[in-house]
Amino acid sequence: MKKNVLIIGAGGVAQVVAHKCAQNNDVLGDIHIASRTREKCERIIASINEKKAMKQPGKLEAHTLDALDIEATKRLIEQTGTQIVINVGTAFLNMSVLSACIDTGAAYIDTAIHEEPGKICETPPWYANYEWKCAAECEEKGITAVLGAGFDPGVVNAYARLAKDEYLDKVTDVDIVDINAGSHGKYFATNFDPEINFREFTGVVYSWQNGQWQENRMFEIGKEYDLPVVGKSKAYLCGHDEVHSLAKNMDGADVRFWMGFGDHYINVFTVLKNIGLLSEKPVTTAEGLEVVPLKVVKACLPDPASLAPEYEGKTCIGDFVKGTRDGKETEVFIYNVADHKDAYNEVGSQGISYTAGVPPVAAAMLIARGDWDVGKMANVEELPPRPFLGLLNRMGLPTRIRDAQGDRALEFEV
Repeated sequence: MKKNVLIIGAGGVAQVVAHKCAQNNDVLGDIHIASRTREKCERIIASINEKKAMKQPGKLEAHTLDALDIEATKRLIEQTGTQIVINVGTAFLNMSVLSACIDTGAAYIDTAIHEEPGKICETPPWYANYEWKCAAECEEKGITAVLGAGFDPGVVNAYARLAKDEYLDKVTDVDIVDINAGSHGKYFATNFDPEINFREFTGVVYSWQNGQWQENRMFEIGKEYDLPVVGKSKAYLCGHDEVHSLAKNMDGADVRFWMGFGDHYINVFTVLKNIGLLSEKPVTTAEGLEVVPLKVVKACLPDPASLAPEYEGKTCIGDFVKGTRDGKETEVFIYNVADHKDAYNEVGSQGISYTAGVPPVAAAMLIARGDWDVGKMANVEELPPRPFLGLLNRMGLPTRIRDAQGDRALEFEV
């Protein structure tokens, strides 16, 4: 049984991860939080102590770490006795942290595909450009590495696997829909790291259709969805992490990702993009300073963690899965609804951070108790979904289903 967790990152998602690890430290053991800015880690620890989140007395420590430094990360893993690393720092860190885990024997969990600062929208499937190249080494050394274990990617992958296993004989379509019907009161802000957020939307939109990768432009294809609780919302076809693994693991089904955007977001985004302020390529100012426009925009926007106190409303994220059952065309919608205020009251973060931060802790608990300690690299849909979704039901992200029998909660053994 693995114990002792190192959380890499100290943003809004890391705050949720740390709180949930504290609430389950009887399973996870010691908790360490590491970031380049130790003060951010200490603020998270103060929040945990203020809310008395620790389930039982235990170690809760902050550390300064540049996670791009593989040797420094290895030393911290070894010094802390860490056996499970939850990487919720920027996606630029993935390969460095994964390498440190492979070298030290620690299990690895992340919530997004690795990215390189100077590259956007690489040749799909993106996982094959980075993480999957380490799969053979992970299996050879018996290293458990669970990729994309947030909500999307992550929980939505488990929803697709559940639908495939239990509700359909053959899956033909997986449409993942992410609607945030909340409001934070700011003129313009992103719900997580602006740099990563914008990079998702400035390049090619890839989807998997008819057995091949299809390319579109951002905001080129939109449709209206009528979802539980949040109602009717306009969503647009987007490129997203989970498409790149589900395309391999859903037996040829079409896989698309749709995200909701309001007109205001689209207008501001379009202006920023058209004047070059979302470019990842350096430019030189009249004063001779070299700057990256995207990083300047990031510096000017609110820290996503700062949105939490005023955030209101709900999110609805789920999978429309189509196919056949007993020879008849069938569709199920498996989903979760989360509340921004509830998230803030519990852990001090907004709902987007909450939905992203709870699942990797559930994954860590499954590794700790052996269910998901598979000794190899795996995307979430390659692992049993029931224990994962069962823990999420208990931890604050309940699963529901809407199908021919109506709309109801799904129960799973923990």
